[in-house]
Amino acid sequence: MSVLKINSLKEINAAAKEFLSIVGKKRVFALYGAMGVGKTTFVKAICDEMGVEDTINSPTFSIVNEYHTPKDDIIYHFDFYRIEDVKEAYDFGYEDYFYGNAMCFIEWPEKIESILPNDTVEVFFKEEMDGSRSITIH
Repeated sequence: MSVLKINSLKEINAAAKEFLSIVGKKRVFALYGAMGVGKTTFVKAICDEMGVEDTINSPTFSIVNEYHTPKDDIIYHFDFYRIEDVKEAYDFGYEDYFYGNAMCFIEWPEKIESILPNDTVEVFFKEEMDGSRSITIH
């Protein structure tokens, strides 16, 4: 278990860089935390650190966004907030995403926990009383 602390947005890219160092070659990340805690902002910082030049947005309405790094790595960013049933994940072929070589960042994984790969890294976001964020990586 590792814990990252982000005191302000100025520190988010450094935290993203440290996150990438900690997780190494892991590929699937379940991002837990309340709405507005910074999950999408953190994925954006990770994409920045990996050289993605695309505009990074929350995939709330599209369920999944795809980004490419200059090294031709692919990053998938999922938001399952709006799905009603895990069966909806079957409809878009989750296996191709979760079991490929791409990095997958999954917001609202609670909705699909039964289909997450066994080696999924759990990442917990928490807003502290002082407004900082803590990110716990399991």
